[in-house]
Amino acid sequence: EDGYIVTNAHVLLSTGTHTVETVDGEQYSAKIIGRDAKTDIAVIKVNSTDLTPATFGDSDETIVGESVIAIGNPADLSSTVTNGIVSAVSRKIKSASTGFEMDCIQTNADISPGNSGGALVNMYGQVIGITSSKYVSSSFEGLGFAITVNEALPVIEELINLSLIHI
Repeated sequence: EDGYIVTNAHVLLSTGTHTVETVDGEQYSAKIIGRDAKTDIAVIKVNSTDLTPATFGDSDETIVGESVIAIGNPADLSSTVTNGIVSAVSRKIKSASTGFEMDCIQTNADISPGNSGGALVNMYGQVIGITSSKYVSSSFEGLGFAITVNEALPVIEELINLSLIHI
């Protein structure tokens, strides 16, 4: 509600401002608060105080077979949702760019370029992950991954707290 927005670090430009558009068509200029390339987590902020906040779930309670929805903007098609199930939990996924390994939720919900940094939501409307990657091959499909919210929250809090120190 105070304008902080979580996304992936790899979807942000290295400098400058970003534009955030809400589902009701409002546009906001966003400032990068902090980014962590190792975990691919970033926080941006818009100047607004009456946004509807996301509710975080406990990703440790996520179970295989649970229904989920991935929210994103594939092919610049805003507010696209895809559904699927949790295919695996605590899947160790290594970043191709940094080699850092994180706990991820594996899902068969369609994850495409443009979904990165969006929410993976359970059927209670709680964010349980941040969609981040997928495996691409002609041999298989339906292998999408989201960084667990429990692994992301400490990074998010640290990025916000560091920005407050530097004000």
